Amino acid sequence: MTIRLAASILSADFSALGRDIDAVTRGGADQVHVDVMDGHFVPNLTIGVPVVKSLRKATTLPLDVHLMITDPDRFIAPFIDAGANLISVHVEVLPHLHRTIAQIKKLGAQAGVVLNPSTPVSAIEEVAADVDFVLVMSVNPGFGGQVFIPRSLAKIRAVRALLDRVGNQAAPIEVDGGVDLNTVASVVDAGAEWLVAGQAIFGGGAAESAARALKDAAQRASHGGRR
Repeated sequence: MTIRLAASILSADFSALGRDIDAVTRGGADQVHVDVMDGHFVPNLTIGVPVVKSLRKATTLPLDVHLMITDPDRFIAPFIDAGANLISVHVEVLPHLHRTIAQIKKLGAQAGVVLNPSTPVSAIEEVAADVDFVLVMSVNPGFGGQVFIPRSLAKIRAVRALLDRVGNQAAPIEVDGGVDLNTVASVVDAGAEWLVAGQAIFGGGAAESAARALKDAAQRASHGGRR
């Protein structure tokens, strides 16, 4: 099992993003998670294409762009052009999900699909063989610092079983929401390999050491895991 820590800048200091990204890079973060919210699909407004373009200049880490917006198809190309390496989209807003996944891949990024807490795993059954990764929301999206929903562990296991069943064993599961030192072991044990963390990293004012501690805990939990 290969653990990746995705530092979510939703909880970072927006006046000093370069500094905070440098800190989590030193702490062992593997990618930068960028939550794009439109105020419609989720009740918050956050980051647009210009910020991603600036982030691309500030780091060599992969940019993991999570589109929490009602019309992601319109913005896939601009975000990839700005430097996004991974794009994840919500099944809840896309009636032509297969086409969207194909478009992300055609433009050169890795394609992920996202499941909200109330969305069943069956919603991605027809595209499970095509995705590069699956993002399981373990909180209701829109705000950082929320409490992990315990039922998410069963969903992570169910997604892993689905991916394995359709022959997509290489596709990792990413988990976003409430991942911290108290929950990380159970999340990894359930089958998650990519861990999004924001408040747990940036909330205490020591992002480098917090990132290192969280990744170390995740790697310890992964010993004897699926891979």
